[in-house]
Amino acid sequence: MSRESSMHPTHRNHRTLHPADPLRHVRRTSRLMVWACWALILLLPAALVGYWAVAGGEQLASHANLPASAIGAPLQPWQRLVGAGVMGLPLALLLVGLWQAKRCFEQFAQGQVFTEQATDLLRRFAGWVAAAALAAIVASAATSVLLTLHNPPGMRHLALGIGSNHLFTFFFAGLVWLMAAVIGQGQALAEENEGFV
Repeated sequence: MSRESSMHPTHRNHRTLHPADPLRHVRRTSRLMVWACWALILLLPAALVGYWAVAGGEQLASHANLPASAIGAPLQPWQRLVGAGVMGLPLALLLVGLWQAKRCFEQFAQGQVFTEQATDLLRRFAGWVAAAALAAIVASAATSVLLTLHNPPGMRHLALGIGSNHLFTFFFAGLVWLMAAVIGQGQALAEENEGFV
């Protein structure tokens, strides 16, 4: 009995001296997310340019909410170039949002989770993602005109469409915005409680 009781305090002291990091998994995952953001920032523009360089008319038409047979004339190189530029606008907005996310994950990786700056970065990310989704709708409509510009009169198109991907993006942006608002409110309440102590 006495031998067992003498070992327990040492065991408890060992745990006290070497506490587990409660944010260890958050730090590790956040570092991976930083690399993922970098990969998307670098690869998405290259993918957009490559897609517009090699995609067929039917594929481009489908992304502009057009029937597969809507493009009646061969696409000119300038049309592909301008089309990539038009669709690059929503991508640029998305990349700005990813940059905000990267900065937020960098803070998480350092253990700075519930901070005012992290909350502000989450709000910015949500705002840029929503702006990118809205710009994608407008860019798609402009692209439909561009792709059918050389069609005979009466066969040119202006297609405006909102797909499930746009709706999901708006929902996701709103969800992140709400989460940032809740975290910010929690921070304000915590600071207010500290003031009363």
